[in-house]
Amino acid sequence: MSKENKEELQSEPLVNKEESVETCEAAAEAEAVENEFNLLQEELASLKDKYARVHADFDNIKKRLEKEKYTAVEYANEKFAKDMIPVMDALQMALSSTSNVIDPTEHQQKLKEGIELTLKQLTTALEKHGVTMVSHNEPFDPNIHNAIQSVDSDTVEGGQIVQTFQTGYKYKERPLREAMVVVAN
Repeated sequence: MSKENKEELQSEPLVNKEESVETCEAAAEAEAVENEFNLLQEELASLKDKYARVHADFDNIKKRLEKEKYTAVEYANEKFAKDMIPVMDALQMALSSTSNVIDPTEHQQKLKEGIELTLKQLTTALEKHGVTMVSHNEPFDPNIHNAIQSVDSDTVEGGQIVQTFQTGYKYKERPLREAMVVVAN
């Protein structure tokens, strides 16, 4: 055997051993990559499940809030209506009292008192819910007053209200109905 053949034979086992080591390393690396891939797949499935649950919870909360909003709007005037019932009762009692009239003068006086009390009760209920009368004792304000006439007046300064034809009302700070007034020049 020549020297070259001997060297080739000796180098072949080294190459086979190196290839074998590289193959083992590649297999181990492939197994590690496959394990990492499986872990990532499991984490992805877990995150998809969490996302689906959070999304479903969000949809349920959204539906519940929409229902609550609808109910709140539907029954927004419930307190106001409850406060108007005693006023209705007072008016019904006034009507029923006319059936057993004994003394017309006394009845007229009691009817007047009843109407005054009912008006006071109605005013209190409206104020409780933010409805107030527009003041007649303040300067003319075009936002809450509607001047239907202007007159010369010796008793009232210019720009002041002389007379009110129709009372105005505000809901909190917004006008519900402007007061119809006569203004001094």
